[in-house]
Amino acid sequence: MKRLLMILIVLLSLGLIAPVSAQDATAMPELEAWVCPEGYEGQTLNVYNWTIYIAEDTIPNFEEACGVDVVYDNYFTNEELLAKLQQGNPGYDVIVPSDYMIAIMIEEELLEPLNKDLIPNIANVSEDMLSLWYDDGNVYTVPYQWGTVGLAYNRTATGRDITSWEEFFTYEGNVAWLEDLRGMLGIGLLMSGYDVNSENPDEIDAARQYLLERSGNVAAIVAGNSKQLLSQGEVDIAVDYNGNVFGLMAECAADPNCTTEYAYAIPVEGTSRWTDNLAIPVGAQNPTLANVFIDYILHPQVSADISNYVTYGTPNQAALDLGLISPESLANPNLYPPPEVRANLFQIRPVSPEAEVFYNDAWDELKIAISAN
Repeated sequence: MKRLLMILIVLLSLGLIAPVSAQDATAMPELEAWVCPEGYEGQTLNVYNWTIYIAEDTIPNFEEACGVDVVYDNYFTNEELLAKLQQGNPGYDVIVPSDYMIAIMIEEELLEPLNKDLIPNIANVSEDMLSLWYDDGNVYTVPYQWGTVGLAYNRTATGRDITSWEEFFTYEGNVAWLEDLRGMLGIGLLMSGYDVNSENPDEIDAARQYLLERSGNVAAIVAGNSKQLLSQGEVDIAVDYNGNVFGLMAECAADPNCTTEYAYAIPVEGTSRWTDNLAIPVGAQNPTLANVFIDYILHPQVSADISNYVTYGTPNQAALDLGLISPESLANPNLYPPPEVRANLFQIRPVSPEAEVFYNDAWDELKIAISAN
């Protein structure tokens, strides 16, 4: 929330947005605060989420509202999350897997069905974000945030806009890849002319070879947050989730000493769109409180605060309808892409266990080869 306030102050000072008048403010419908059901005081909730993926006050406000304690841990990849649960849930109550990983977890019976009687705020979710391909009827999940994988870059260093995977792979300077085996190999498949969810071992190997032949400029492979590498000048371009670089852009805009221009591009060849979801894993210690927490997250103001802070797309239609999402976010085509761009986005889907082995082996071989260079 502090970062959002800094952004608004900067934009107001530059005259890019107009202040809200008292008349405008009174015209907005009054939103009731979320109220925790009774009976949870003294309990503990264990949340396992991606890094830098929640507003600063989200957890403290829930703890205060319910009189509970929240233990909050982070992971870096879907595969890390899956491996943890396959070994036996150590006690997590809420997790945040991506779309394709949910399908795998449902197949492996790693998720508990939601108790929707405890989640009335599911009514706030956009209709087009419900009953998606990986969880028809939202039996196990509700959407949390959505976004794209694209090119985060230092425009001051590149001296030009970077708009395509081709420009990225041929860039004469340091770049970073994303620690996402399906995402990166999906890009290799796309650029090789194959289905991004191919199960053909020859095509997967061709994607590996495509990436290997274009890995000479790779300075690092990072797990979903290239901000430090970009801000310190260690790389000029990075494959990353869109919200990460938007945060860096906001921090730079609020810092009078920052003279660097950062940008983000959805490559013209296409890229992946993902949806992360709230779910309850089998073996949760407190599944009832987990359902209550999910309802809290789906409150329009809570959901909007998270999206405004982490700068990803909200699936919460009520937050949009109430005008709670920042105007600069809504106006950003790289955050809320227009229809013609969305039509060029693809989704990573689960593959057979045999194909998973092909992907894992290809990614391991690729990283070993790059580290040896």
